[in-house]
Amino acid sequence: MNEKALFGAGCFWSVEESFRLMKGVLSTRAGYAGGHLQNPSYEDVCSGNSGHTEVVEVTFDSKEIHFKDLIDKFFSIHDSTGNHGKSQYQSVIIYFSPEQETAALAKLSDLKSSARPPSTILIPFTFFQPAEERHQKYALKRKQLGHGSVTQL
Repeated sequence: MNEKALFGAGCFWSVEESFRLMKGVLSTRAGYAGGHLQNPSYEDVCSGNSGHTEVVEVTFDSKEIHFKDLIDKFFSIHDSTGNHGKSQYQSVIIYFSPEQETAALAKLSDLKSSARPPSTILIPFTFFQPAEERHQKYALKRKQLGHGSVTQL
């Protein structure tokens, strides 16, 4: 069964690539969520005035991969202890179902006792705006052009 999830974990370029490569993930899209501006552009989000966060929409086959596995990947690929001063890079899990919310709450509860507990926000899905085409599969496009990984940018 196909499900969706949204994760904000810093710049969406490398986040999208991390999820795209997981077995059971059917597709990924970079985009924006959580703000107040309709149809935000990358420039709007970067300005900090839109309230939006860079997120990655993950469509996955829940018979092949569990939402819990996506959450584990999410916490392994970014520093979830702060937003680095920008709402655009806020650590956020946006859930689509009560089951996703329960799984995310359980993981957050486990991590709260760590030396550096996460500042990850957990919110229900309300809005997703796909990012401009130039941001889609950005890391993959760079590799195909022979520019290496996005960490070189």
